[in-house]
Amino acid sequence: MLRSVNDLIGFRLVATDGEIGYVKEFYFDDQRWALRYIVVNTGNWLAERQVLVSPFAVSQVDWENRQLRVALTKSQVEKSPDIDTHKPVSRQMEASYADYYGYPYYWGSPFLWGALSFPLLTSQQSIAAAGGSAATTVGTEAADLGDDVHLRSTQEVSAYSIAATDGELGYVEDFILEEDSWAIRYLVIDTHKWWAGKKVMIAPQWIASIDWVQASVHVRLTREGIKQSPTYDGTALLSRAYEEQLYGHYGQTGYWLN
Repeated sequence: MLRSVNDLIGFRLVATDGEIGYVKEFYFDDQRWALRYIVVNTGNWLAERQVLVSPFAVSQVDWENRQLRVALTKSQVEKSPDIDTHKPVSRQMEASYADYYGYPYYWGSPFLWGALSFPLLTSQQSIAAAGGSAATTVGTEAADLGDDVHLRSTQEVSAYSIAATDGELGYVEDFILEEDSWAIRYLVIDTHKWWAGKKVMIAPQWIASIDWVQASVHVRLTREGIKQSPTYDGTALLSRAYEEQLYGHYGQTGYWLN
């Protein structure tokens, strides 16, 4: 099922023994386009400390009650590696984080989540994660331990301008998430400065480059092509029929067929 990332902001994080905070934003991987970490504001509980929670820990997304239930204890979260969310997250920090919880490394693999396409743990890894201590990580060795320049904040990228091949046309307003895999399937673009009231969706595969200095996303599409694309009007339209219409408009093969 496809969901709006903005709709998740403010969800309460509920551990096995109580609340740990609320969703502030997410870190996503701009190479594979997946949400890798939930940035959690812990409030007064940890003196306003922000911690990262991996989708590997999420056991249930409760949309009705606006909660993310995680298979962690408050003690585990409190003792987790301290990661400064105001600085780029290095690969070494990610490796330390994964080792602490017993999670597999997601990088260096053809699959989205290490050896898997979904952030699911094996029984052995679940046991290790429950212990909240360093464990042997399943997956590729962390060869690159420098800053991971491919991790980006959804909060930062929201409001980036969108540049077509023949000029600007709007800005990033939201991301559309595939709930099971945590893959980002679309960017929601607000074009109201050019076409009143029109929002459109663009798949990450149609992005040519991202200029982090100029805060702009360049796409391999024309302004007119985007203007004539199916309008996005909330998640109610995100059916497979709508996706087929969108991909068909651009003459692209749907990701679900790959």
